[in-house]
Amino acid sequence: MAKNKKQNRWIVPDGQPLTDMDRRILSYQERGKLVPTRELIKTPEQIEGIRRAGVLNTAVLDTVAERIRPGMTTLEIDRIVYDYTTQHGGIPAPLNYEGFPKSCCTSVNDVVCHGIPNENEVLEEGDILNVDVTTILDGYYADASRMFVIGGQTQPRWQQLVDVAWECLKIGEEVCREPYVFVGDIGNAIQKHAHKNHMSVVRDLCGHGVGLQFHEEPDVEHYGHRGTGMLLVPGMVFTIEPMINLGHYQVCIDADDPTEWTVVTEDYEPSAQWEHTYVMTENGVEILTH
Repeated sequence: MAKNKKQNRWIVPDGQPLTDMDRRILSYQERGKLVPTRELIKTPEQIEGIRRAGVLNTAVLDTVAERIRPGMTTLEIDRIVYDYTTQHGGIPAPLNYEGFPKSCCTSVNDVVCHGIPNENEVLEEGDILNVDVTTILDGYYADASRMFVIGGQTQPRWQQLVDVAWECLKIGEEVCREPYVFVGDIGNAIQKHAHKNHMSVVRDLCGHGVGLQFHEEPDVEHYGHRGTGMLLVPGMVFTIEPMINLGHYQVCIDADDPTEWTVVTEDYEPSAQWEHTYVMTENGVEILTH
């Protein structure tokens, strides 16, 4: 997702009394902080629609988890995703999105993200695999990904990578236990945990707003400084999806992928990622993709 550079403004409609939320956001805006626009605040009805999409998205990933095994191809995973999604009234959002040819992303070992399922990629015992699924249901979007260790066991350091990536996701959630935190607070906490475990955080890709479109504001970077990035307020829906590398953080487009979607680590070391969609509430984040 392209990094957002514009300066948003929180506008109170003429004649409308100020709410406590207005006052809080305006106080940050007056200090030069990046705040959301009103368009980024979802209505209760929209949040319910996104929640329903999240339930289907979770069921898709649960179905993949039930069927995944050594010896299957990543194309078989894609078929599972497509079939389950469409049979339950949904649409796989990645399919034909800006030319992406499949219904999900399957990223194996040193593929960071956007791996394209294909019939020649056979899963072997010890591989680590990220399956990234985004579902449209009744016009609403939900987005999540999971890591799978094929055969149930891999190299100890690779298993640690999968575990640390999960811990980074949960640490990002913990930062959001109350509203009015910044995206940079999430990134700072995740980066510290990754570095403590001698791993790195991918910088060229990030989480994002979601719900009414596939990708919305804000950009949710998984590294950085506290107090930077956009303010997260009640009604905002977004993903946290840290991509953690065992080696250094630099990535590139796979030279063997003519579609130029597949992102790989430059040093060929493995990468791991977990993702959930969240709504910020008055009581902190709620996960919409359990």
